[in-house]
Amino acid sequence: MKRVLLLIVTNLAVMLVLSVAAQLLGVNRFLTANGLNLGMLLAFSALMGFGGSFISLLMSKTIAKWSTGARVIDNPSHPTERWLVDTVQKLATRAGLPMPEVAVYEGEPNAFATGASKSNSLVAVSTGLLASMREEEVEAVLAHEIAHIKNGDMVTLTLIQGVVNTFVFFLARVVGYLVDSFLRRNDEEEASSGPGIGYMVTVIACEIVFGILASAIVMYFSRQREFRADAGASQLMGSRQPMIAALYRLGGMDAGGLPQGMAASGIAGGKGGLMALFASHPSIEERVSALQARS
Repeated sequence: MKRVLLLIVTNLAVMLVLSVAAQLLGVNRFLTANGLNLGMLLAFSALMGFGGSFISLLMSKTIAKWSTGARVIDNPSHPTERWLVDTVQKLATRAGLPMPEVAVYEGEPNAFATGASKSNSLVAVSTGLLASMREEEVEAVLAHEIAHIKNGDMVTLTLIQGVVNTFVFFLARVVGYLVDSFLRRNDEEEASSGPGIGYMVTVIACEIVFGILASAIVMYFSRQREFRADAGASQLMGSRQPMIAALYRLGGMDAGGLPQGMAASGIAGGKGGLMALFASHPSIEERVSALQARS
């Protein structure tokens, strides 16, 4: 419960910071007596869209630790922790990366990588994954997470999220203004008083609809980066078989979920059917097929 409250407070704080920034910059005054100032609206939308995404990226390590209860291994206390740190160090060196923080958290099988940059990253694995996989399979999972860091996937996904968020904010308000103007086209006095309830209701409805469509776009790119991270893990391991074995192992287990907003960071998470459009990960079968098809 404490972790949930911390995340809620964090999100509220982010929105407050962005609202104050919009007020100070004056970009929230896109509704004028002469209509909609599209340039100002675009600036407001970009601030809200990219601002939230980049603040989340900068706080990603802290949020990950809060939400999962991950404990960073500063001084390994037993052989498993020592092996974990040494393996991450070996893989990071192969990838030409600085040593990321290494953490363990209590939970069902899963792992994730996060961080604002290649030099400020975190790799975390669950106790369930360590207990249910062979050593080589765990190493493949760690290589997958290191590949995410090497590819700069956290920053890439943040940029994509920022772009789609900007268009959601922008288009929702344009549509809201047009609908409100249409509804009040015969009432000159009311029309001159500024947007009414039609504007607010339409903006909220459009943000929901456009947000769903935007999620499908972001998740498409998230699935593509999973294929690249699987391929990167194979290169770091010198063979695709350990990654294939790890994927098959994951496919036979109930992988642990990650908190909302972190699902795309995990090793598992593929869905089938229509929901596959909104899944952050391809199915295990697709990932294995992609690896097997590599020359």
